[in-house]
Amino acid sequence: METIIKLTAAQLSKYTSQRSGEIKFGERILTVPKDKDIWEFTKECDAGFVLFGIPEDIGVRANYGRPGAASAWEQALKSIVNIQHNKFCKGSSLLILGHLDTSAVMEAAAGLNTNLPEERKKLSALISEIDKEVSHIICTIISAGKIPIIVGGGHNNAYGNIKGTALAKGKPVNAINFDAHTDFRILEGRHSGNGFSYAFEEGFLKKYFIFGLHENYTSKGVMETIKKQGDRIKYNTYEQLAVRREKSFSDEMGHALGFIEDEPFGIELDLDALPNVASSAMTPTGFSIEKARQFVHYFGRNKNACYLHICEGAPELDNEKNNHLTGKLIAYLVTDFIKSKEL
Repeated sequence: METIIKLTAAQLSKYTSQRSGEIKFGERILTVPKDKDIWEFTKECDAGFVLFGIPEDIGVRANYGRPGAASAWEQALKSIVNIQHNKFCKGSSLLILGHLDTSAVMEAAAGLNTNLPEERKKLSALISEIDKEVSHIICTIISAGKIPIIVGGGHNNAYGNIKGTALAKGKPVNAINFDAHTDFRILEGRHSGNGFSYAFEEGFLKKYFIFGLHENYTSKGVMETIKKQGDRIKYNTYEQLAVRREKSFSDEMGHALGFIEDEPFGIELDLDALPNVASSAMTPTGFSIEKARQFVHYFGRNKNACYLHICEGAPELDNEKNNHLTGKLIAYLVTDFIKSKEL
C-alpha cells in the first residue's frame, strides 16, 4: 500500500501564486517525478530537507483535545510555496514528498466517542497504525541522508519521529520539546499526551528535555514520574523563565543543548505553547513567536539535530479571516530551521 500521497508538480504549481519579477519557493521546490520511485529520488536529489505532512487529529481526540490539527498541513503548504526564493533561503533545498494517507483511519475514527472506554481503545489502535507509518517514513528519510521536517497532526506523532530516528541511527536518541505540556502521560493506549513516554519505555528515547512547561497544566503524577527517571529527563517552566524570571531564556537554551547534544536529537515544537495560536489546547499566555523562532534556529544549527516536528496547529479552529496565519507561522518556523542548517 502506498502510504504517502505524493505532491505533484501540477499541484505545487496550483498552490503557487506566481508574480512577474519574483521567484517563489514553489517555483524551485522539488517534488518526486511521476516515473520515479519515491525513495530512490529522495536519496538521489540535491535537496537536503524533506517535508511531509500528517493530516490527522485522532491522537488529539483520544487525549480529550479539540480536533482540528488535520487542517494544518494544507494551510502550511499554501504558505511555504509562496515564500520568496532568494539569497536568504532557497526553495531548491527542499523536497516536498506530500502527506501521509490518513483517509482510512480518519474515516474509521470519525464516529468514535472518546468518553466510551472501548471506543477510546479503538482510537488508540488507529494511532498505532499511524505510528508504524510515521516511524518507517522518518527512518527512510534519515537513512537517505536527508533531514525530515514534519508538519501537522497531534503530538502523538513524536513517537514515530523518535522511533524512526532511533532505527535509522541504530541507537536511542534524544529529544527537546518546546511545549506547555510534558506529553509524558501514563501508558494507557496511544494518544497525543504520551508519545514521549511510550518512546522512553520502549527504549527509543534516551534523554528528554521539556522547555517551558506551564506549571498550571502539569499534574503531580506526571511530575513524580519524571522525577523517578533521574538524570534522563529535565525541564524548565514558562513561569521560571517569563513570569518570575528566575532563569533566562538564552541561558536555558544553552543548558538544554548541553543536556541533549551528545546524541542525535529531534526538535519538537507544539504550537499550543504559543499564545492565541489556533491549536487543540489553545493558550492565552506563553512564549512569543519570536522566542519560538529563536528556539528553532538555536537548536537547528547543531550538527546532531536530526528533524523538526511542528504539531497541534489547528487553523480550522480559527475564524475564516485568520486561519491562514497558522500556516504562515509554520512556514516561518520551517524556513528558520532550514536557514539554521545552511548557515
